[in-house]
Amino acid sequence: MTRPLHLATYLMAFDTDRQTLFDRTRTGFLVRAAVLAELARRGSVADDGGTVAVAEAEPTGDPVLDAALTEVGAHARRWKAWIRRDREDTLEAVEQQLAVLGAVLIEDRDPYGPPARRRVLVPDPAEALAVQRATAALLRGEGDPARVGLGEAALAALAAAGGVGLVVSRGERRAHRDRVTALTGRLSELSPALARAVGGLGTTLVAAQGGMGGG
Repeated sequence: MTRPLHLATYLMAFDTDRQTLFDRTRTGFLVRAAVLAELARRGSVADDGGTVAVAEAEPTGDPVLDAALTEVGAHARRWKAWIRRDREDTLEAVEQQLAVLGAVLIEDRDPYGPPARRRVLVPDPAEALAVQRATAALLRGEGDPARVGLGEAALAALAAAGGVGLVVSRGERRAHRDRVTALTGRLSELSPALARAVGGLGTTLVAAQGGMGGG
């Protein structure tokens, strides 16, 4: 995984054929979880009795991560609460960051309209497809999950928790349930509470959308 986890998560969730996210609401949750996991992986935040706490206040140099780090420093909240908070703003910030990096193109349908009127495109699908293929292979694989890189394990856990059909179908999630559980469990190395929050994302997503559906 060459991109930070929150950027890789966005690309994983992008349908390059339809040129849109597989589900914008769900991707917002996944990206927020990825931001927290990336901060924890870098040692910027840590678990404090189930609450997210700043462990290293030095800026990361990544605008999305640094914005989240400032938020965490100002408020004491649990991992699940941070995943639910400011999802759309974080999603738009990730899109802007990817646009600066040249990975996506943002077209304004109405330059004076709200962000919802913007269209995000991935002109070169190679990177997004590579992320999706690698994550799918990891979820379906047979190697020891303990030997998988933590970033890759987190990406696979998020794909399964979010029901990213571009990567893994519902039937495949059931067939590989033990492997999904093991990969999600790797997040316990960062925080058991984070692992539980990601593992329970399916229920959170259904509640947020008022039932199953797109966004």
